[in-house]
Amino acid sequence: MDGSGTKDDPWQLTTAPGSSAYTMWRDEEAGLLVCQVGSTRLTYLLRAVDDLAAMLREAGDWVPLGAADEKKPAAEGTVEAWGRAEDNPVGGWYGQRNGYRGRFGMYLPPLLEGLGLVELEHQPRNNRVRAV
Repeated sequence: MDGSGTKDDPWQLTTAPGSSAYTMWRDEEAGLLVCQVGSTRLTYLLRAVDDLAAMLREAGDWVPLGAADEKKPAAEGTVEAWGRAEDNPVGGWYGQRNGYRGRFGMYLPPLLEGLGLVELEHQPRNNRVRAV
């Protein structure tokens, strides 16, 4: 993974299927991860990295990504569903920008893979992730 994770040197990432490139960086002051996909900016709570890694360690096996837009339902048992569940560590959405709170299952797992925290499948569809 290229980049150091700052606004001036963001991480250069690709979605699990390899179909879309995007950048992410830490905004420590705001406590956010900023995800730039073309002209669209999404934000997630910075603690999502540690929380998702902990959830995957606890799961102990492969978990489907299940990426979905905010207004679409997330499939049960997926990273996406966990990223918006009322029983996750933040009690709901990790996504912070209203209307753009979804896609947690698409954009967070490649970052965790780049950080060496997870193993991620790279198939055209239905990818899964697990802790290393």
